[in-house]
Amino acid sequence: MAEIMKEERTKSPDQNGEQRFQTDNTVSKKPQPKQQLSKSMEHMRFAVTVDPIPHTSSTPTPPTDSQAPQEPAENDAYGVPASFAPVRAPPSRSHDPSNNQKRSDPFAFGSRYLEEGDNIFEFNAWDHVSVDDTYKAFSEEQYERQRQDPVSDFDRKRFNDNPEKWWNTFYKNNKTNFFKNRKWLAQEFPILGDVGKADAPPAVLLEVGAGAGNSAFPILQSSQNKRLKIHACDFSKKAVELIRGHELYDPTYIQADVWDVAASPDSENAGLPPGLSENSVDVVLMIFIFSALNPRQWDQAVRNIWRVLKPGGQVLFRDYGRGDLAQVRFKKGRWMEENFYVRGDGTRVYFFEKEELEWIWGGKELPSKETSEKAEGQDETEELAGETEKLDIGDTIEDTKSQDPRPTFEVAHIGVDRRMLVNRQRRLKMYRCWMQAVFRKAGDDSQVATSTLRQEKNDEQDEGGEEA
Repeated sequence: MAEIMKEERTKSPDQNGEQRFQTDNTVSKKPQPKQQLSKSMEHMRFAVTVDPIPHTSSTPTPPTDSQAPQEPAENDAYGVPASFAPVRAPPSRSHDPSNNQKRSDPFAFGSRYLEEGDNIFEFNAWDHVSVDDTYKAFSEEQYERQRQDPVSDFDRKRFNDNPEKWWNTFYKNNKTNFFKNRKWLAQEFPILGDVGKADAPPAVLLEVGAGAGNSAFPILQSSQNKRLKIHACDFSKKAVELIRGHELYDPTYIQADVWDVAASPDSENAGLPPGLSENSVDVVLMIFIFSALNPRQWDQAVRNIWRVLKPGGQVLFRDYGRGDLAQVRFKKGRWMEENFYVRGDGTRVYFFEKEELEWIWGGKELPSKETSEKAEGQDETEELAGETEKLDIGDTIEDTKSQDPRPTFEVAHIGVDRRMLVNRQRRLKMYRCWMQAVFRKAGDDSQVATSTLRQEKNDEQDEGGEEA
């Protein structure tokens, strides 16, 4: 009996008639890691291992005229069904390999539109991608589930009481490895390239929420302006230590300090960054930092930015927009209040709408009076008083009735950046939504010209540079 079983095991799969149990990884161009299976289970590999690439028979048949090759199936992206398809524009530009007009050199954001006939997985990013009503309905269903299972009162208090604690832990664990250098900033805000030119006027740039220096150091590296001074501030002590320990850190051109953008005027240096005074900054850079604040801190943060800027100075702003994948994918126990969440690492994030930013920075009236009253926190209703007691954020709540009206900026530019990022290996589509704006303080003391939002490239050749 043992000899018979041994003989059976030595037969080829074809001899055993078990060809259907074989796997075929030739469809995938990338080598597949071999799973650890015992020899007795090898014939069941197809059933117990995960391979997103569909299998075919061991001897693929070439496609005929009536049988076109099938694309591998797409996969759900972080809870978002793959069946949701982006809205496509009518075809207008060639993407033939001999004349691919969807590539640019250097790569320019905003220049690649998804059109009828395009292969989504040809590139890893598409610009100006909108979603249809089914995706919007799915998002609203997700938000309602999040509201039904919010953060506990205990957790809400500890996340709001000491937010810098969670960012200190974040940078202690990730150091400089988490964020990539933002070399794309000069494309999104061309003035960042202009202030670094050798013949540019003297300029002071303040980055709020500088993190580990992933924005400040690329600006510094590309600058030829010896009269450009960068102040990189963050309320995380660990983040500031990382900047000061960087090999490019030179106090002559860059100064890193701990500073809370929502600091009270009664705090050190009248609530302004160390080494800076009122009306002393030309450009304030705020990249994914305003969203980390509790909505009740917005008022004081805007006031502090106004005070530190020169008349004619500007804020370069980029942050999360409502409907971004990062918001849609949140599960239970993360919802703090409308559009405001806590991540798994304890850091907080808010997702903005365009009209909301125009109200916060430009003083434009919100479409809904109820929303305006809730966001601004000026009406001391019983409901808001109850929420305040729950949040227990104390001094971060400003009694706006005892202050002058919040200063308003000119909204020089504002836009919604909807982009679809693609993971070609995992066959994922990820719908992202960011808000981008330039807010300007009235006046003309600053010699730095007001930035545009993005330099669109008309001449498109082969692609190069960083995509996403």
